[in-house]
Amino acid sequence: MFFPTSLEEKLYYIQDRIHKTAVKVGRNPEHITLVAVTKTFPLEIWEQAFNANLTTLGESRIQEAQEKTETFSKRDKIKLHLIGHLQSNKVRKAIDLFDVIQTVDSVKLAERINKVCKEKEQQQHIFIQVNVGRDPKKHGISIENVMEAAREISNNEHISLRGIMTIPANGLILSEISSVYRKTREIRDAIYSSINKNCQNISMGMSSDYETAIAEGATHIRIGTGLFGVR
Repeated sequence: MFFPTSLEEKLYYIQDRIHKTAVKVGRNPEHITLVAVTKTFPLEIWEQAFNANLTTLGESRIQEAQEKTETFSKRDKIKLHLIGHLQSNKVRKAIDLFDVIQTVDSVKLAERINKVCKEKEQQQHIFIQVNVGRDPKKHGISIENVMEAAREISNNEHISLRGIMTIPANGLILSEISSVYRKTREIRDAIYSSINKNCQNISMGMSSDYETAIAEGATHIRIGTGLFGVR
């Protein structure tokens, strides 16, 4: 049995699984973006990722992302996604650092992002984080409030709602994870059809369940351990 060891081998293995899963469920593999999660890894991880043709990277902490940005000479050649919780007092730095903020978990936070972007005369791409699994330990807008939140957020001129993201609770069995991801897709579909045609993306699925996420409609899968090993 083949056990990939190098980053290139791991990437090839994951890309192969992405391709096969997408084809199996009738999707185009090219419509799935692999977000390489580099959080908590050393500064040189961005160089390693870039050399392996990984150009969409995910970070969770503002300070860590800033340190990596300062040592990385090819920033204009990558897309950087914030996948960790964003505090309101760090919005200004987040806007400076990230191409996409995936973790907008309240209307208030979205309005803060919009206000700062208006001052800077720029626009920020965001995803809404939805707590689909109703996990008290997870951030995210509730299922009950997400449609109204999406409507309010879409009225802000300096942010562009590009998708939604979710993080399932720990310890779920595969059928439960699948159910969470299916519901996430349904929420995206509802927002897209009735509120905002820019809301096309779904960020869900990690190293342990990305094939399930793809089967349920993920456009962005967030993989760290599967590429870089255990932190």
